[in-house]
Amino acid sequence: MAETYPRPRFGAPREPVEQKNPGSGLVRVVDFAVGSHGRAVLLLIVVGLLFFLPGFFTIPPVDRDEARFAQATKQMVETGDFVDIRFQDEVRYKKPVGIYWAQAAVVETASKLGLPRAQVRIWLYRVPSLIGAIGAVLLTYWTALAFVTRRGALLAGLIMCSSILLGVEARLAKTDAMLLLTTTAVMGAMARAYLSWQRGDDGPQPWRWAAIFWTALAGGILLKGPLILMFVALTVVTLAILDRSAAWLWRLRPVWGLMWTLVLVLPWFIMIFLKAGDTFFADSLGRDMLSKVASPQETHGAPPGLYFVLFWVTFWPGAAMAGMATPAVWRARREPGAQFLLAWLLPAWIIFELVITKLPHYVLPLYPAIAILIVGALERKVLSRTPWIVRGSAWWFVLPLVITVASIIGAMTLLRQPEFLAWPFAAGALIFGLFAWWMYDDQRAERSLLNAIGAAWFLAVCIYGVVVPSLAPLFPSVQVARALRNVECVGPAAAAAGFHEPSLVFMVGTSTVLTNGSGAADFLLQGSCRFALVEWREERAFAQRAETVGLRYNVATRIDGYNFSQGRAISIAVFRSEGTR
Repeated sequence: MAETYPRPRFGAPREPVEQKNPGSGLVRVVDFAVGSHGRAVLLLIVVGLLFFLPGFFTIPPVDRDEARFAQATKQMVETGDFVDIRFQDEVRYKKPVGIYWAQAAVVETASKLGLPRAQVRIWLYRVPSLIGAIGAVLLTYWTALAFVTRRGALLAGLIMCSSILLGVEARLAKTDAMLLLTTTAVMGAMARAYLSWQRGDDGPQPWRWAAIFWTALAGGILLKGPLILMFVALTVVTLAILDRSAAWLWRLRPVWGLMWTLVLVLPWFIMIFLKAGDTFFADSLGRDMLSKVASPQETHGAPPGLYFVLFWVTFWPGAAMAGMATPAVWRARREPGAQFLLAWLLPAWIIFELVITKLPHYVLPLYPAIAILIVGALERKVLSRTPWIVRGSAWWFVLPLVITVASIIGAMTLLRQPEFLAWPFAAGALIFGLFAWWMYDDQRAERSLLNAIGAAWFLAVCIYGVVVPSLAPLFPSVQVARALRNVECVGPAAAAAGFHEPSLVFMVGTSTVLTNGSGAADFLLQGSCRFALVEWREERAFAQRAETVGLRYNVATRIDGYNFSQGRAISIAVFRSEGTR
């Protein structure tokens, strides 16, 4: 007989009872996994790898943030300076050093193990994000165990694992997957302290809760500055107002914990202050964080409500069930477990909606709370039966239909090829999504959810594993770097005019000169084994300057593509001085 569970309260004990096997293959896998914590963790790791590895090694560097992070780490490795953060000669003080250290550790290890050209393999820089994503899934499971049964915790982890936004961040060499890991660890430790206080447990509290809380808090600060403190502070203040007490915080040993956090974070902050003065703090706190509140940064401004609209895509497939769980969650809002999760979720969400600058990944650290709230309602079998809400289950089929059709047609239009390899995975996403929709009712909600997660896997393989890596015109930097690797001279130097994307610097070399057409001609005149990468809009200026200075040059090759950062087609001519091969 398989395990299933009664309807627990949020934060109730988590003991299974024997009931009837629901009879689905996917459900039987879950039945087996919840037999022990080891099996549940193993399943989540395997599923995480299945979700996050397609495209992980084959998608080229993505402009602009990923390439900027990777290039800054690459320069740390090249120079041996692991304190300062730079992109070429420009300081990059928007974020602290945590992610750069993690990426540098992976690249250095790969180099010492003999992996050739490790410094330009973008997937190495993505390894911390992969670890962060899988770690966040496991910590969602661990956090959920404080609120729901082991089965519910496993489902919460699977919901996070399959969410579109986490799938994107797991494949990008940025801070956000690792920030999710640290935030989830902090909230999991806080939840245990809070719920034990609510239950009146007066015995000795485990030191591990405080150790996890303060260590993860320090990690979050080193990754993204004070942002993690905002999540903690908003949750604590909200609960203190609702309960008229915050006595439970003493269970986290704040005196010892604060000292431990300072031990972990202060050394680098002192070193960067000694090297750059107050420039880092002015850039990271003033120009990066605080300026986003009042004005749109890098054209990413949007009105309130954007995150709510994006949620139905970025949290798919869990988003469809979130709508069904909302009425029950609201009714349970004063139960200790639901109250904690809502205090984690709502205040920070409102702040993000009010901030002018908006990017989809800002709300990612709030998604584990939503996943746990969903499974809390699912376990209690109190998902909404209101017809217009239940019809939202069609979203399990509609979204993969829209995404797969649009991506395959777009790829065919761009490449003039049929993309046959993507079709079976697109069909799998549609079939599983259709089953999830058709079989949904409140008695079979878990089975529908698991089928939707299956649809999400097929969709991930289709998009990340097949379609995106095939779109070579979207990644012209790779083609430029390949062209320069095939030259006969040793140590080619390059100057780029008109195409200045960070991926070009990462792929071609830190010494790449970013200039205009005239400057590229002057660069080419200075010696042999030099190449000018001139986008067609700068070719006239290049030719005029070349004629003026008497430069004789040849066209080595021409690369046509599309700069998706600027939303325009490009054509890059690779010029070489006469005699250079």
